[in-house]
Amino acid sequence: MIPLTLAEIAAATRGTLLLDGVVLPDGTAATPETVVDGLSTTDSREVVPGTIFFAKPGEVTDGHLFAPQAVEAGAALVVVDHALDLPVPQLLVADTVTALGDLATEVIARVRALGTLKIVGVTGSNGKTTTKNLLRAILEQLGPTIAPRASFNNEVGAPVTMLEVTEETQYLVAEMGASGIGEIARLVRMARPDIGIVLKVGLAHAGEFGGIEKTLAAKTEMVSDLLESDVAVLNLDDPRVASMADKTAARVLWFGLDDRAAVRASDVRSTARGTAFTLHLPSPTGVEGDGESRPVQFRVLGEHHVMNALAAAAAAHTLGVDIDTIVGALETVQRAERWRMEVLGGARGVTVINDAYNASPDSMAAAIKTLAQISEPGERTVAVLGEMSELGEFSGEEHDRIGLLAVRLGIDQLVIVGPSARRMHITAINEGSWDGESLFFETQDEAFDHLSSTLRAGDTVLVKSSNSAGLRFLGDRLGEFFS
Repeated sequence: MIPLTLAEIAAATRGTLLLDGVVLPDGTAATPETVVDGLSTTDSREVVPGTIFFAKPGEVTDGHLFAPQAVEAGAALVVVDHALDLPVPQLLVADTVTALGDLATEVIARVRALGTLKIVGVTGSNGKTTTKNLLRAILEQLGPTIAPRASFNNEVGAPVTMLEVTEETQYLVAEMGASGIGEIARLVRMARPDIGIVLKVGLAHAGEFGGIEKTLAAKTEMVSDLLESDVAVLNLDDPRVASMADKTAARVLWFGLDDRAAVRASDVRSTARGTAFTLHLPSPTGVEGDGESRPVQFRVLGEHHVMNALAAAAAAHTLGVDIDTIVGALETVQRAERWRMEVLGGARGVTVINDAYNASPDSMAAAIKTLAQISEPGERTVAVLGEMSELGEFSGEEHDRIGLLAVRLGIDQLVIVGPSARRMHITAINEGSWDGESLFFETQDEAFDHLSSTLRAGDTVLVKSSNSAGLRFLGDRLGEFFS
């Protein structure tokens, strides 16, 4: 974070400083002019000397209970909604999460005023984290770049990432997720992106939003407040995303597989080693019809990740990055993210693809299609699937759809884990899986015992579920067993 005095932080968050009797580590008394420039967090376990700790109330526990641990670890400032008996400067605010966002807004505005920071916002029902990682890999070639760890994309994670920005930062990639109307708009107001990327509007979190139309409205918030001087990077292949072109003042740059897209891929070929395609970009000089093309050997598994690569390439192109730098960076990325199409195992001829960090109907279907595409003749495909959460009224029919898809794509062995996913097993049986092609297990341990004893050389195993189902741990366990 940029250096700010306690008084400046208090002004930005509309808070009240509590400094009476507080002595700093150097032996001097804390004053409103005391400078803080450490990182910010809501997790006391991440505190190091100089950190600002935001004591966030939670559904299960309350960050105020862990403030003493934060102080012991060296917190320079504790942001609270009620005063605590602690020997550290405290900032009393009405709401600690709101204060976190307010401070992020202030820091971004100050660094923006220097004229050297460019910001890219990324949203979509699927692919945000992968696109963020790809864009970071590209932009790091040009200068200091900040991007979220893991999936820091909500009202807490996004501003925590923004607060990592310093005067030296040239690029900020801000991943923006939401579970309701207005949440992306709030994050956009904090960061004021120069480029807004919308990847896809699907059924992920549709139960929380209250339907696909509300999901569309929420994702449109990424581009609705962009200025004429900004750029909206939109997926031409998704009709819902394409409809956003009429709702933004920004210049639209299309990406997709459609021949009309300015940034597109052709000759897409998916194998167990990754995905090859040809990248097409508009002319860097702006002359129509004078574009550039390069072959890409993309090591991230799955055709669906090509769309994320195109979105990252489109944003980088807008920022003036040349095509060779873009391609070179894309080819260095070996996996989308931990637990996202992560290739494990290999011993005894068994390959495990752990893609169980999250799952929506779209990403589940894409992963199963990838499994079917990459298998060689004579090799078995095994899909280990768990629940897709947060689908609300769509849950039953979408689990049915995935069960049908697995059968119709000819997946050799379907292993369904957990009571909430059992409907996929029943649907697969009803569709024509009569002789043990679909199996159901109540627990991960039961599934592991079966798989570890029956998998054989040449098998490729996909493990896929929503984060809440926890099958990523089963994937790791299988990966270790077959390593």
